[in-house]
Order: sequence, then structure tokens, then C-alpha cells
Amino acid sequence: MDSDPHLHNRMQHALSGEFAIQCVASITEAKELLMASPPDILISEVVVGQESGLELCGYIHNTSSLQHIPIMLLTSRATLQDKIAGFRAGTDDYVVKPFDIHHLIARIRILIRIKRLERRTTV
Repeated sequence: MDSDPHLHNRMQHALSGEFAIQCVASITEAKELLMASPPDILISEVVVGQESGLELCGYIHNTSSLQHIPIMLLTSRATLQDKIAGFRAGTDDYVVKPFDIHHLIARIRILIRIKRLERRTTV
């Protein structure tokens, strides 16, 4: 999730061969989509327009039906304080832009695999 339509197009193009992608431009849209059709992973910007991706992290971790979803923050905010805030909010990974698409795909696969393993051990 990102409010930048150029990034949406880039992500769609880069990841569509590997994954089914759904892009939204607001936290409200993201929450609606999460409840209607929970994804295998959520990728969000830290700042989405006037909204906070960190708030979305908290929402996911406080919603029992969504807690299994891995969260990746993909952002241009690169300070140590930004990263710490992201992890405190509940993100599972923090990727700073610009990024290499092959590296991003590898990290997405790892997050999905970790969450699947966690679900198997807690069931």
C-alpha cells in the first residue's frame, strides 16, 4: 500500500509474475480489503498520504483474524529511529527505497515462509 501511483505500477509490474497483487491508496481501503480478503503479506509505506502505515501495523496486530499476516514496510524513511518505530509498531520487515526487486522478492518469500512455519507450530 502506497499513495504513489507510479510505485503501484512498478510493484504490479515487478511482482505480478511471482504474486497476485492488490494495491490500495489509503489505510481505509487497506482495512476493508484486509477484512474482505486477507492477503499472504501486506506491504505498506510508512506514510500514506496523511495516514500512517504504522497505525495499520497496530490494527493488524490487534485484530485476531489478521495477526498471522506478515507486514513489510517499504519506505524512504531510513533513519534508525524510523526503523525502530516500524518494528515497535509491529512490522516484520523494513525495506528502504530504493530497493532491488530481486532482493525484495526474496524477502517477501522469506516472510511468508516464516509466518507459515509460525502458524504450524502454534496450531
